[in-house]
Amino acid sequence: MPNPSTATVIDCTGMTVTAGLWNSHVHILPVELLHADEKAAPQLTAALQDMLTRWGFTTVFDIASILANTNAIRTRIASGEILGPRILTTGEPFFPVHGVPSYVSEYLDENRIMLPDDPTTAAAVERVQREIRAGADGIKIFAGSIEGDNVLLMPLERARAIVQEAHRLHRLVFVHPSNRAGVGIALDSGADVLAHVTSDEEVWPPVLVGRMRAAHMSVIPTLTLFDVEAKKAGAPRDVEQNIVDRAIARLRAYNAAGGDILFGTDVGYIYQFDTSEEFTLMQRAGMTFSQILASLTINPARRFGFAGHSGRIAAGMDADLTVFRGDPGTDISAFSRVSYTIRAGKVIFRGTLQ
Repeated sequence: MPNPSTATVIDCTGMTVTAGLWNSHVHILPVELLHADEKAAPQLTAALQDMLTRWGFTTVFDIASILANTNAIRTRIASGEILGPRILTTGEPFFPVHGVPSYVSEYLDENRIMLPDDPTTAAAVERVQREIRAGADGIKIFAGSIEGDNVLLMPLERARAIVQEAHRLHRLVFVHPSNRAGVGIALDSGADVLAHVTSDEEVWPPVLVGRMRAAHMSVIPTLTLFDVEAKKAGAPRDVEQNIVDRAIARLRAYNAAGGDILFGTDVGYIYQFDTSEEFTLMQRAGMTFSQILASLTINPARRFGFAGHSGRIAAGMDADLTVFRGDPGTDISAFSRVSYTIRAGKVIFRGTLQ
C-alpha cells in the first residue's frame, strides 16, 4: 500500500487529468533511437521525450522497427535507467517480395539497417514465429508497398498465411494499405488494424465501410501524415488540400458508421512530433471530444488487451495519467498542451505550467 506521506503532490488547478494517452502508430526508428546499446541514458530519455512523452503518451505501439533495438530500449525503460512510455512493438514488418518501400531505402542504408525480405510465404510464416518468440506484441504487413509511382501489392495467399500464423500465436495484425486494393487485402486476409486511412482517388463506398465494420477492423487515421508527405513532395496547395480532404473523408465515413478508431500519428517516420494538427483534423472529420478521447484511451486499451488495467482512471488501474493545461473538452488543442506525463505513478515528463 503506497504511503500518502511520501507521495508527490501535484497542483492541477486549472488543468485536466485523463488516463494516460496511447499512440497506436509510432516507429522507434529516428536516428536518435537507433543503435540504443551505444547511446547514453540521458540521450535516449531526451529522444523519447521529444517524440512521445512530452505529448502525453504513456503507452505506444511501435509498428515497424528493428526488434532487437526496440527490445533494448524497452529493457532500459523497465529497469528505470531511462524514462519512457510502455512500448508495444511489431518488430520488423512483412513486405511483398522485394517490396521494402522505396521511400525509406536511403534512410535504411545510411543507418546500417537491413529489413528482412522473405523469399517465400513459408519463410514469412517462419519469421512470424521468430518475431513473436523474440518479443513482438503484434505483426505488421504491407498489403500495399509504394515503389516509386506504383503500389506493389502483397499476394493475398501470402497475407492470409501471415495473418493466420499471427492469430494462431494470439497476436493482432496491422496492415499498411496504401490504397483501396490494400484495404481489400487487409479484409480478405482477416487482419485486425488498418494502420492508415487512404487518400487515393478511390473512395470508401458504404459497402466497403460495412465490410470493415463487420470485420471489427480498427482504423488508425494518421491524417497529419498526408499533409506532411504532400508538403515534402512539393505539391501545390490545392493538391495538398485535396489529399488531406480525401483522408479526412475516409475517417469521417468510418467514424460515422461506428467504426473503432485508434489515435496514431506515424511519428518516428514523420518528424512532426507536435500532435495538435492531428487533433484538429480528427475534429474536422466529425469526431467529438469524447470520441477523440476514446481513441487515445479506452479504445486502444480494449483492442490490445489492456482494458483490465489501462485506459481509465479507477481504483486498481495502472497509475498512467496525462495532465493538460486547459480543457480539451472545450478546446481540442489542449490535448497537445501537456504539463505532466505519469507512467506507473512516476512522472516521466514535466512541462511548463503556463
